[in-house]
Amino acid sequence: MSTEPLRFDTKIAVLLREDLETWQRLNVTAFLVSGLGTEVPEVIGEPYEDADGVPYLPMFRQPVLVFEGTKETLTAAHARVLSRSLPRAVFTGDLFTTGNDRDNRAAVRAVPPDDLDLVGLAVYGPRNAVDKILKGARMHP
Repeated sequence: MSTEPLRFDTKIAVLLREDLETWQRLNVTAFLVSGLGTEVPEVIGEPYEDADGVPYLPMFRQPVLVFEGTKETLTAAHARVLSRSLPRAVFTGDLFTTGNDRDNRAAVRAVPPDDLDLVGLAVYGPRNAVDKILKGARMHP
């Protein structure tokens, strides 16, 4: 078995608006990445099993990198991800006031792309393309 670190040619990244509270950052990150495995099944690894054979759900096969930035950084990243047509998810400020999936989808559907109150964005794709989309963002502390 090789001990060399794995370097992935793709990247899973989440960009959060810098003014979110801690609970919001965690919640938004979880929601944003939750759809990736259904739309991009190759991001999911094999199921886990412990020494006694107890099974566990599979997880992403690579790290999820979390970044933060200003509202302007998020708006620019959103425009770039749309122009590149990469798999993406958005979380808007409106979703903090809804209580279910149906209302979440309706809240996003009611707003044109340029007017979304973005608080989070997830993207998956080739490393260099994702890096360009996240230009101006910094790694989350």
